[in-house]
Amino acid sequence: MTSPVIVSRRPVLLFLLMGILLSVGSPVSWGQSPEDPPPPAATGEIEIAVTDPAAADPAAADPAVGSEEPAASGLDQTIDEWFKPVADTWGGIVFFQVPLPVVGPIPFVLLLLVGGAAFFTIAFVFPNIRFFPLAFQVVAGKFDDVEQAVPEKAEGADPEEEDECIGEVTHFQALATAVSGTVGLGNIAGVAVAVATGGPGATFWMIVCGLLGMSTKFVECTLGVKYRDVDEDGVVYGGPMYYLQRGLSEMGAGRTGKVLASLFALFCIGGSFGGGNAFQSNQATQQIQSLMGLSPNGSSGVLIGLVIAVLVGFVIIGGIKRIAQVTEKIVPLMGIIYFLASVVIIAMNWDKVPWAFSQMFSGAFTPNAALGGLVGVMVQGFQRAAFSNEAGAGSAPIAHSAVKTRYPASEGIVALLEPFIDTVVICTMTAIVIVFFNADDSFVWGAVESKNVIVDGVRLGGVDLTSAAFDAKLPGFRYVLTIAIILFAFSTMISWSYYGLQSWKYLFGRGIVADLTYKLLFCLVIVIGAAISLGSVIDFSDAAIFAMVFPNMIGLVLLYPKVRDELRRYLTAIGKR
Repeated sequence: MTSPVIVSRRPVLLFLLMGILLSVGSPVSWGQSPEDPPPPAATGEIEIAVTDPAAADPAAADPAVGSEEPAASGLDQTIDEWFKPVADTWGGIVFFQVPLPVVGPIPFVLLLLVGGAAFFTIAFVFPNIRFFPLAFQVVAGKFDDVEQAVPEKAEGADPEEEDECIGEVTHFQALATAVSGTVGLGNIAGVAVAVATGGPGATFWMIVCGLLGMSTKFVECTLGVKYRDVDEDGVVYGGPMYYLQRGLSEMGAGRTGKVLASLFALFCIGGSFGGGNAFQSNQATQQIQSLMGLSPNGSSGVLIGLVIAVLVGFVIIGGIKRIAQVTEKIVPLMGIIYFLASVVIIAMNWDKVPWAFSQMFSGAFTPNAALGGLVGVMVQGFQRAAFSNEAGAGSAPIAHSAVKTRYPASEGIVALLEPFIDTVVICTMTAIVIVFFNADDSFVWGAVESKNVIVDGVRLGGVDLTSAAFDAKLPGFRYVLTIAIILFAFSTMISWSYYGLQSWKYLFGRGIVADLTYKLLFCLVIVIGAAISLGSVIDFSDAAIFAMVFPNMIGLVLLYPKVRDELRRYLTAIGKR
């Protein structure tokens, strides 16, 4: 048997080498043509010449909607001015850059994320392709009898091995729970941020990252089930904090595992406050303001945030599960409506689909001067994809750990469907609709600083840009989209409050005081998120989610031999070896 030291060293060295190789490319001078004016350096916003005003969001005609009013200042701006230095500082720490030959500086966390995903893809011989059909069979319950049967113990087997098949939910329920936490505003607003900032080419790198992320989801969710904890009441607790501590302890690195587990739990709490909370309330608020013609300069953000916080508080503090149950029924319906609307728009513009994909492909390899070249476009795509599907962030194993199965790898195989559904399918469809919005090729992308672009003097960014794109092709759809955005934000916040609470309990215990403290803080952040600007909330949310990547990906690389063993055991049990 290979010693633990050798097992841990080889994958780390291979992973680091692959990460560097993936990041090396030749810089090419590209971007705007010489005739195009350079983007304003002060704001990072790009003026867009719209030849057909009707192509923009009808609400954009109202200067009160999303327009700048520098003279006005209210409670929202006061909170944003206070919060922005926090977001900038935290982002600077998490996204520290390392200089690479030829390429130049690139955030180390992206090397860790993408390099690790590529390593898992090769180490498990492309599980994202090999196990794709099997995943649907497992979700459909084809192997439930095998997974939940109590096998006869062989001679010499561990007497303490569990006889009961523990777990609380089915494969489908676990997948639905995890997908509800990822499919939402990351697909609607996050894609708009990627395209507005990095151009259509960022979408190509989102798809690449989504495909690689399928392998990472397989690994982390397998470990999430393998090392889950069950209390005396049968309640399941799982996630990276458990497999980091227990798994590394098995390998003789208990102290390292404890440190990584504690760091992950701390960062996961931050992630629940950022991407799982502030970003959601911010984008829901922005869409409500746009629809109702409310000025973003004032206190409307705080007031809307208070309403959202009360509703979320009723569910997570007051235990009024009926609201959550209604949301769980409506959210899939809104997701289907959103999906069908995308399909309809694509079908109506079928002749432009090849052009849209050519824009994505050519833009992926055409450096954007505003972003610092080709690597800047890649970084935008990878950031938005990881923010959307959360592969490598470690949130999904918390949801998947409650599945009822005796074979951890079965849930890992199911989990690899998430990035495909979330990023490869839904994000791509959103991007196509946004690219259609620029069918006359008059838009200039590259709003690096504010994540907004300007159409006829009106800012469009995040949900506003997606809403305008959909409404241009399906007039009136922005009203439906507003309802969908609010429901997506609500369901995602509830899901992430669960993720953050599990991490909070890991650090501070499972008592009622710790429970209530976290939930009150969570509701407070909803109000802050609703008040701050899109640039601030994106910077903070990105940093909060990506901070989770550091301890999680390190642990995944060290523990991947455990996943290999579990995969072999499961495939043998179902007769697929």
